[in-house]
Amino acid sequence: MLHVTTHPADALDAVVMPATWNPRHPTVQGFTDLAAAARNCGARSVTVAAHPRSGETDAAALGAGFTVTREMLQLRRQLPVPPPHVTISVRTFDPDADRDRWLDVNHRAFQWHPEQGSWTADDLAERMDEPWFDPEGFLVHDGPDGLDAFCWTKVHPTSDGEPAVGEIFVIAVDPAAHGQGLGRAMVLAGLDHLHRRGLDTAMLYAESDNVAARALYDSLGFTEHQRHRWYTTTSGTDKSDGTPGAR
Repeated sequence: MLHVTTHPADALDAVVMPATWNPRHPTVQGFTDLAAAARNCGARSVTVAAHPRSGETDAAALGAGFTVTREMLQLRRQLPVPPPHVTISVRTFDPDADRDRWLDVNHRAFQWHPEQGSWTADDLAERMDEPWFDPEGFLVHDGPDGLDAFCWTKVHPTSDGEPAVGEIFVIAVDPAAHGQGLGRAMVLAGLDHLHRRGLDTAMLYAESDNVAARALYDSLGFTEHQRHRWYTTTSGTDKSDGTPGAR
């Protein structure tokens, strides 16, 4: 699946997709014509997200002068995680008592992230209103000063013959609590919860350049299942990374 965004975002509304643009079978000409059409509508940059990436999309995008500006991996592992492994005391998220503290920890833990770090109370409420939300799968840990880590899980039900998969949707540790092994312990708490839900496979997403997270997930037996890429081209005057306007 290919998803197109522009900077500024509203420039995309005026773009007429060229006849050469085929999301199912992308070509160099299609990418070239898409970029030209977007620039003619005032876009300073065009980003195409590939979920997941393919050799065909790589060849078309790079051949048209786009560059890879972001790469995210879907990692998976089988459940359960064999004992023994570290466990810690966790509880479920309390929307009334934990909301402000959670937003603060989330913001500081994800300051570097193009999307997650900017979440507001409305963003949190929107996710909790999703049909997939399960309050029992939103786990938090309390340190001496209150909530200092969380692991939010979700379940992808059986679809198109594919078995159900449990996801670690968002996980973070307060930067002030780094170095205590909380990240590993919270991942394991989430995996244990998903296994208790009857799931045999767990997944999560990680930025490919997040070295610390990759090392943690590698050590816990996760392996790459899919690779997602964002390809961007600019007008030559725009210096953004192509992510504004995209979610």
